Amino acid sequence: MAGTVAGPASSTALERDASLINAREHQVRPGDIAVGVIIGRTTEFFDFFVYAIASVLVFPSLIFPYVDAVTGTLYSFAMFSLAFIARPFGALLFVWIDRRHGRGVKLTIAMFLLGGSTAAMAFLPSYDQIGVAAAWILALFRIGQGFAQGGTWDGLPALLSLNAPPARRGWFAMIPQLGAPLGLIVAAAVFAFLLTSLSTADFLDWGWRYPFFVAFVINVVALFARLRLISTPEFQELYESRELQPSSIPDLFREEWRTVILGAFAPLASFALFHLVTVFPLSWVVLTGKDSPVHFLIIEIVGAVVCLVAVLLSGIIADRIGRRVLLGVSAAAIGAYSGFAPQLLGQGRTGEWVYMILGFILLGLAFGQSSGAVNSSFPLKHRYTGAGTTATASWFIGAAFAPLAALLLAHHFGLLSVGAYLLSGAICTLAALGINREWARKAE
Repeated sequence: MAGTVAGPASSTALERDASLINAREHQVRPGDIAVGVIIGRTTEFFDFFVYAIASVLVFPSLIFPYVDAVTGTLYSFAMFSLAFIARPFGALLFVWIDRRHGRGVKLTIAMFLLGGSTAAMAFLPSYDQIGVAAAWILALFRIGQGFAQGGTWDGLPALLSLNAPPARRGWFAMIPQLGAPLGLIVAAAVFAFLLTSLSTADFLDWGWRYPFFVAFVINVVALFARLRLISTPEFQELYESRELQPSSIPDLFREEWRTVILGAFAPLASFALFHLVTVFPLSWVVLTGKDSPVHFLIIEIVGAVVCLVAVLLSGIIADRIGRRVLLGVSAAAIGAYSGFAPQLLGQGRTGEWVYMILGFILLGLAFGQSSGAVNSSFPLKHRYTGAGTTATASWFIGAAFAPLAALLLAHHFGLLSVGAYLLSGAICTLAALGINREWARKAE
């Protein structure tokens, strides 16, 4: 970037040698970038949903059998939040590794730690075998997942954004978000298959462990797919010019704290809805006995397909009316949805289908454009680190405690209170977008 003194190159000699092998005709093609982004995000979300589904169907009875089912699930959701708490600490360490040893080294360590922590859960002993130590081991593995997720930011979405034509920024912005519904489809399908193929005893004894092995294999494949792209000469050039160079976290917050805060709060409507149509409703129908886990997983698979289509549509719509307009309209729609939809979960299968399909449509439209909603406000020297930092902050604020809070509220105050929780996320999004617009107007 002009006017910026370049710091040490964020690469190693090994990475520069690899670039000669990995680059096809020494070019980074937008299609290759898109594939790399989708593979990487799908892998991360597959890990996410494998744990989320197990936190409802497995861990309450395996790790917390000494309490009632609701309390066991609440304990399990508390474990779920540990990854989001650990993620910012992992991000701090991995930013340092990125600056000192290169993005390839950082990504390799992070992906193996993520895959290793996930695969290790497949060997998790039960409470009956080792007592409360089982919960401590699960917490350790979950923290390992979150710590590793702090280092999985590879800059590919930022590279995709930099390569986006001005008239198609909405389309390019939604591509990374395709990983969420794809990851859910695969994870829910794997668990549904195991539940229908095995007895309950066999599933709880050993069947549930297989998705965690699969997650490790997928992580290894995704790692090589992503390394192939970030070691190309063009990606290296963007790093050396500081367009994708990691910046100092203290410098980022000192110079761009307002953008970080707004970027963290802007997608809260979609992040809150994300958990209220994926993790929470599964726990609610299982605990209340209103539906079988397999049938509800099928609803989630269908809903995820609908969400996939809605994410694609968000790219087309955003390019016509603008990303922020779409985010604002979808946040308002989520606010309206929060007033009636959660109560549908108590109205049988018809209510479940309506709640889930409507929720996934809104989620696709909002989540499709939530990635870095205000990232364009970052100067180029902070865009790489700023995008990763705001994503980490958004997930912590909007997602870390969402399943726990929703189940706790629903259990004590009814499903209407879940709608109030969702409404608070929609209000935060609208407020953040409004403040960002006002600041931008004053800066003109």
